[in-house]
Amino acid sequence: MDVDAVELIAAMAERARIAAAVLATMSDSAKARGLEAAADRVRVAAADILAANAEDVAAARTAGVSAALCDRLTLDPARIAAMADAIATVATLDDPVGQVIDARTRPNGLILTRTRVPIGVIGIIYESRPNVTADAAALCVRSGNAVILRGGSEAVRSNRAIHAALVEGLAAAGLPVDAVQLVPITDRAAVGAMLAAEGAIDLIVPRGGKSLVARVQAEARVPVLAHLDGINHVYVDASADPAMAAAIVVDAKMRRTGVCGAMETLLIDRAYPHASALIAALSAARCEVRGDAAVCAMADVAAAQAADWDTEYLDAIASVAITDGVEGAMAHIARHGSHHTDAIVAEDAAVAERFLGGVDSAIVLWNASTQFADGGEFGLGAEIGIATGRLHARGPVALEGLTTYKWIGRGSGQVRG
Repeated sequence: MDVDAVELIAAMAERARIAAAVLATMSDSAKARGLEAAADRVRVAAADILAANAEDVAAARTAGVSAALCDRLTLDPARIAAMADAIATVATLDDPVGQVIDARTRPNGLILTRTRVPIGVIGIIYESRPNVTADAAALCVRSGNAVILRGGSEAVRSNRAIHAALVEGLAAAGLPVDAVQLVPITDRAAVGAMLAAEGAIDLIVPRGGKSLVARVQAEARVPVLAHLDGINHVYVDASADPAMAAAIVVDAKMRRTGVCGAMETLLIDRAYPHASALIAALSAARCEVRGDAAVCAMADVAAAQAADWDTEYLDAIASVAITDGVEGAMAHIARHGSHHTDAIVAEDAAVAERFLGGVDSAIVLWNASTQFADGGEFGLGAEIGIATGRLHARGPVALEGLTTYKWIGRGSGQVRG
């Protein structure tokens, strides 16, 4: 590993640790003012951010980057405004630091409280989406953590422009500038150095493609909060309202095909009488449909291969299968799902509750699009990512997911004796 990269990350982590200690003692209002100032600077710097982003997008297209990844990379005035608004929204959220999770008084009079505290220094390793720079910074600062950001080389100019605006705002409000640091090099050795920074970085959050997340999970000596794939399903039950089903299925797949909450597989109850209409709606929306034998028998679509059921397309492609009711749908999801987001469209409440209780995913929805798998849509402000594991945090990870807790005891001279 490049020694310079190791030294660079070590120095950044040391500065981050000092900044985290300052943040941990700052008031709720001070952190909020810092984020409001950062949001204002992003708005002011919109032209500079757009110019930097245009260079990144042009370079990506020249390099042959896929349309889905280019969509993730591209910023426009509306997306920059949304980025700034998300930062400002995080400033208005309740500060989790210091919240008492539970409290108890022991028979001897000792008062014990379990209280939220920041995790410390968080490393974010991400690809393509420059808005992660702003989202991650806002969430980490609001929850009292310092953050080290390592964005992808394809978004290097955009990330630098956004980071410069953020730091300018934080500094103007009196917050430590080292609370938000951007790794200045694109060398992959910097990723390895972050993954090996046990004791210097407290948590790694990867946001990117399967290969990046797999590498992080395989190599990290630091705890990791991640998901590999968003192989999300929409199951349309026999009881589903046809108009609702068509609207949800098309939105879940086609609103934005490149996001991790996009539907990749449509499951249709064998008893649903309007299956061909759902397939036609997807085709009309310019989605390529790959179906099982039953689907191919009712529509002129490509035959799905075995790999299709385990593929996160992030494109205008959907695999479609006919299932034997809700139990068949749940069995399919258990075999092929990624524990990210799955939805049922049904009017039968008992069937819906069976699905909601039986599907083991971080987000399970009834009569709603999988595209709602987003921290902002959950009222959490921005999000650091969607976690699909079972420990610490699950689903959209926002402020509470970036805290841990400690026990505080208040006594009056108690001794155990």
